[in-house]
Amino acid sequence: MFIKSLIIVAFIIIITSLGTALFHLVKHKDPENSQKTVKALTVRIALSVVLFIFVIISIATGLVTPTGIGARMQATSASSNP
Repeated sequence: MFIKSLIIVAFIIIITSLGTALFHLVKHKDPENSQKTVKALTVRIALSVVLFIFVIISIATGLVTPTGIGARMQATSASSNP
């Protein structure tokens, strides 16, 4: 449960960073705030990459089990192959 909570918090931080970048992009047009936009987008990209790697590692180690359509399709194809 801790892992899932950590993933949700990471998503919230990523969305907040995206909102911050949008705010600086729309409200302020000077070069100083342009740097703030770039910094906020850089943080968002870095967090997204780290979250993606963390989720892949969590699935590979068994800490998180996928339960979506792809997981059901894999289970069906694995059980039908002898």
